[in-house]
Amino acid sequence: MTPFGERVRQLRRERGLLLKDMAAHLGVSSAYLSALERGERGKPTWTLIQGVLQYFNIIWDEADELARLADVSDPRVKIDTASCDPRATLLANRLAREIRGLSESELEAILTILDKAQERSRRVASLLDKAQDSIQSSSSPG
Repeated sequence: MTPFGERVRQLRRERGLLLKDMAAHLGVSSAYLSALERGERGKPTWTLIQGVLQYFNIIWDEADELARLADVSDPRVKIDTASCDPRATLLANRLAREIRGLSESELEAILTILDKAQERSRRVASLLDKAQDSIQSSSSPG
């Protein structure tokens, strides 16, 4: 199951809605929607995401979160490590082989490490943006 599929199924069940009714509203087959919920289909299209948001009447932060989940819900990921450290290639290959055998706590530990790395990258990008803004404002006539 993908994060997007899990959340869509949760929303549908919380509201007591039938899969066949939702599928008809979205203009897809029940089989397709069921496979999407189970993570057996690729990342949903922008149009489908918009249809889901409209079907559940989701706006603002919850809509952003569902769109974010869709973005990280491709069940067949390809990782390009061509210009990376050899250990990154090793990690990608080992993860591909071992992921099904990882426990819930092991998956959570790996996700925590990745979350910290993502946050660090965001902080660095924010600092670089601020530094660039500062340089531009100090060099402009005023």
